[in-house]
Amino acid sequence: LSSVKLEDIYFDEKRGPVLVVSGADILDGTPIYDIKPYLPYTDAHPEAKGSFAEEHKADRIEVVFPEELLGELPEDLRERVKAVLAQDPRAAYNKKPDYVYGMSFAGYDIRFVADGERLVVKEIVKLSEEDFQKVK
Repeated sequence: LSSVKLEDIYFDEKRGPVLVVSGADILDGTPIYDIKPYLPYTDAHPEAKGSFAEEHKADRIEVVFPEELLGELPEDLRERVKAVLAQDPRAAYNKKPDYVYGMSFAGYDIRFVADGERLVVKEIVKLSEEDFQKVK
């Protein structure tokens, strides 16, 4: 993982959008995958700016977690999984209605749907030790 500075963005006819960064210990032309915004409230570069992510750090979504499903989790995980779901773990580009989402959490696959402005947990599947090691 690297924290880099975005120096420039331009469009190239062959390659499409090009991001020019500095501060990475890589060879010129090395592809960079999975770019995330800088979050000054979690990262340690006090002089950096948070950009668009800063305005969303307190965003939360209502979570409906039926008691019978919540009871399938160990007591010490219940509030933590609800707190993670409240941050809406769906990808920003994938907010489809009528779609079952899944989130791995402490050895469980938490499956939920989006119902308007809330997430509704539909199923909890305990992962086998082998499956848990794959997502760990």
